[in-house]
Amino acid sequence: MRGDETSSLLFIHPWPPSLEAHHRHTGSLLHSAFLARSPHLTSLTYIAGSIAPSPAANEMLRAAARALTVSSLNPKVLALADHHLGGLVARRAQSMQQELDANPASHPFSEVLALCNHPHLLDRSEASFMFSSDAITRAREIGIEGLRDAIAAGIASRDGLPSYSEDIFLTDGAAAPVHMMMHLLIRGKKDGILCPIPSHSLYTDSMVLRGATLVPYYLDESRGWSVNISDLKKQLDGARAKGIDVRGLVVVNPGNPTGQVLVEENQCEIVELCKNECLVLLADEVYQENIYTDQKKFNSFKKVARSIGYGEGDISLVSFHSVSNGYYGECGRRGGYMEVTGFSSEVRGEVYKVASLSACSNISGQILMSLVMNPPKVGDESYLSYRAERDSILSSLSCCAEAMVSTFNSMEGMTCNKAEGGISVFPSVRLPPRAIEAAEAMNTEPDVFYALRLLESTGIVVVPGSVFGQVPGTWHFRCTILPQEEKTRQIISRFNVFHEAFMEEFRS
Repeated sequence: MRGDETSSLLFIHPWPPSLEAHHRHTGSLLHSAFLARSPHLTSLTYIAGSIAPSPAANEMLRAAARALTVSSLNPKVLALADHHLGGLVARRAQSMQQELDANPASHPFSEVLALCNHPHLLDRSEASFMFSSDAITRAREIGIEGLRDAIAAGIASRDGLPSYSEDIFLTDGAAAPVHMMMHLLIRGKKDGILCPIPSHSLYTDSMVLRGATLVPYYLDESRGWSVNISDLKKQLDGARAKGIDVRGLVVVNPGNPTGQVLVEENQCEIVELCKNECLVLLADEVYQENIYTDQKKFNSFKKVARSIGYGEGDISLVSFHSVSNGYYGECGRRGGYMEVTGFSSEVRGEVYKVASLSACSNISGQILMSLVMNPPKVGDESYLSYRAERDSILSSLSCCAEAMVSTFNSMEGMTCNKAEGGISVFPSVRLPPRAIEAAEAMNTEPDVFYALRLLESTGIVVVPGSVFGQVPGTWHFRCTILPQEEKTRQIISRFNVFHEAFMEEFRS
């Protein structure tokens, strides 16, 4: 939520057992702490002002963002009339909010804190029986501090570093802020973005829509889908030699569709490259809670940058997160945020302008994003049930991933890296020449041909690797690890039978 908009808190009663048992198919999971114990649905609505950057913060940011200046932004953004929510009136409202925070009597009116359907519920004695104590406390805190403050606090707790509400833009999922940043960065076909291959089509499609040049860098499959910095630099230099102005670098960690978790040393190399080459680092970190190995852990790119001594004035960085992914999988709620750091105050004003072109992000998603970043803690009434539910889901995902990887590696012509994180595996399949010829006869890609035959024979849906990009001459497919464990066993059995028959059919 941006501070110029209205927010509502929904207390949602528990699912029926049948729905709870199938949450991973519907993409629905709320932290146990915030499932209200009531058949009633209530909402708490309030209007909160945004907090403008302090003079000290503005002074620090003036030296920031060598990668971006106002003059280097998309001129179409600069040409937008400044009459949207980011205009003069909104900015004055922000400054007045600060004045009211410091002195409530500084203006002849008071802020509206709550406009709701049933506000009396929080004050009734029955509330303690209907809701857990920490759910009630959180509801009151949200109304006091605002959702951006809550998310900033969650980021600070995660990284052990300061995070500020003015850096947070709440959005409808992670796709919306990606499109916002592409609007800002891309001016025409001579602008390019470094994008990992394979990667989610969100980035490549967004560049295509804006007429940008995709500058691909291939993840190293032989090294667990890590980022090869020398190859990255080669792709960057090659694009620049062709007259492409490379503006930013996309990195996805944990990976999608590849499921790798980058080691900190690899992240440091990426940060160094972006700093030295004046690139905006666009960090997709939506699977940060989905880690299935004890040998690695998630580190945000902001934390890594700060750990090697780079501050606001050294690197421009945008981090994306969403409630659609992770172990909670609230796909339909469409909540997300981007944290924008290392941009000058002038550039930040243009970011705000683009963000303001869209209406307020949906309320349920905003609330859920704040809860994702601030889950129940030790001592909270809901902590034990929350921890048990989370651990159960992550353990199940890990088991499914391990079973799939083991099975694919046992199949003829297949290899599959371990799924360290994320929600998918991305095996490579060496298709027989006759299968490739059959695909060519159908005027389709070999991996698409394989996926279609799999679907027709078993009903199993996988996504061909050509959708995400892959080294030419190699063939992959993405397979999700989301099905429940008993269904995963069925999928594996059917897959095995199909693959054996397919390889036999097209054997030379």
